Amino acid sequence: MAEATQPKKAGPKKFALVNRRAPHGTIYALEALEVVLIAATFDQDVSLVFLDDGVYALAKGQKTTGIEVKNFSPTFRALDDYDINKLYVERESLQRRGIDANDLLVPVEVLDARQIGELLAQQDVVLSF
Repeated sequence: MAEATQPKKAGPKKFALVNRRAPHGTIYALEALEVVLIAATFDQDVSLVFLDDGVYALAKGQKTTGIEVKNFSPTFRALDDYDINKLYVERESLQRRGIDANDLLVPVEVLDARQIGELLAQQDVVLSF
């Protein structure tokens, strides 16, 4: 008598959300934040990557009253409550903008461009904002 095989249970997918644009002036950075929270709600393996002007999304001291938009940057501090702790920032992007990792709202892992490329290659899904 042949044994019945059990279907493999699919594990969580590895999602990387790449933030490339400044946090204000467009909806991209806020949309990326909302998508990462949704993905985490469904127990997916989520990473956030900040490149280019996207590094400004994590900068301390953002004030948005002059441009009359809500400052959503404090939400990044809540990511750990959702078990989202894989935050990566490209070293070259920080350097070109004169930002130090200590100037960011939350702890991040600073990687060079090659390491970022390797990280993205390991993901099942990469969404760029």
